[in-house]
Amino acid sequence: MVMEKTERKIMVAVDESQESMYALSWCLSNLVSDNVNNVKLVLLYVKPSPSVHSLDAPGHIFSSDVISNLEKHGKDLANSVMERAGAICRKLNTTNITMERVVGSGDAKDVICSAVKKLEADTLVMGTHSYGFFKRALLGSVSDHCAKHAKCPVVIVKYP
Repeated sequence: MVMEKTERKIMVAVDESQESMYALSWCLSNLVSDNVNNVKLVLLYVKPSPSVHSLDAPGHIFSSDVISNLEKHGKDLANSVMERAGAICRKLNTTNITMERVVGSGDAKDVICSAVKKLEADTLVMGTHSYGFFKRALLGSVSDHCAKHAKCPVVIVKYP
């Protein structure tokens, strides 16, 4: 006997960009309807790992104050992004869904794919920065990577 899943889990990758906030709005308007219950919206923000490098002196160690300030900045940024995302959800009256906020740290493409698997997301929604060919070739595209490697359907929303 196969047990049917009672909750649909939609993960939306959010960051500081207007593209990701647009993808969240699009998701709420197009994938979550008012008459559907048991939808869990997982907002995922990935903080970049604080890269502590010094180009002028090998082995240079930053003071604990500098590291502490970097960590505080990362936490403040995560809170700001989640607050903006929460405001979009409230504005669009998403009373029929439950929301979970998840903050990861590291390389976005790896953290997003891991979170999809670990949290058993049914769908991943993400925006795209629409970088040109050269920038995408240099930086790599997080959305392209996730479309190929995430263990669920991926919806990539283009900002108009």
